[in-house]
Amino acid sequence: MALCSGTQIHLLGQFYCWTPCVIKIILKSPNVLIRLTIFIIIEFQLLLSLLVSVVLIGESGVGKSNLLSRFTKNDFNHDSRTTIGVEFSTRTVQLENYTIKAQIWDTAGLERYRAITSAYYRGAVGALLVYDISKHLTYESADRWLKELFDHADPHIVVMLVGNKRDLDNLRTVPTEEAKDFAEKRSLMFIETSALDSTNVEHAFHEVLTAIHKKVASREVTRGSISAVTLSNPIGPIGEAQEKSRSCCKNS
Repeated sequence: MALCSGTQIHLLGQFYCWTPCVIKIILKSPNVLIRLTIFIIIEFQLLLSLLVSVVLIGESGVGKSNLLSRFTKNDFNHDSRTTIGVEFSTRTVQLENYTIKAQIWDTAGLERYRAITSAYYRGAVGALLVYDISKHLTYESADRWLKELFDHADPHIVVMLVGNKRDLDNLRTVPTEEAKDFAEKRSLMFIETSALDSTNVEHAFHEVLTAIHKKVASREVTRGSISAVTLSNPIGPIGEAQEKSRSCCKNS
């Protein structure tokens, strides 16, 4: 069960996490029907605005940092350096009639940072496993990355296999159909991208975020069963620090 800064309430087979101010409003309602209606309205509103954590994983040099930079800043750095530990960025996207704020964690691909980066898998509901289509070795390690991810992450996590550097098609060593077949056998989403020319970058992240929202809306993933789908607390040290100072209903 995920930790909650408010109170967990069991309603119709589901656990809900509400802050004290929301609970006060509900408990002041005169009858059960009104209380239940308020619950449903609040739940619907929360589904329209999700805060989710997504991790980028894969070998060093496959272009994870530039994928993040292209998606969150529409920028590409030709002199991108190797990520040390974990880097972080956010972007809020409007998909159909709902809003998702994505916290995206760019994890280092080097072995010596593995103990640090694996800690961020536990808070993620989405992951992009990135390889370089021009370097077959980065693709060959995909199974190892998946094992490490599933050893630490929630089993309901949405995972997409991403063949990056599509602009280097003339140097391709990983056939598209081979990678697509690999993804299908492991029930992964699949796409090829180019952070350099922006090909499919938006589409990749949007597909992952849409899949996450569908799991939340269908109750396959709930706030009680997976910690990263949080509607009040950002994941990680930043969110924890922000939440400590938040209060409401002081004069109620």
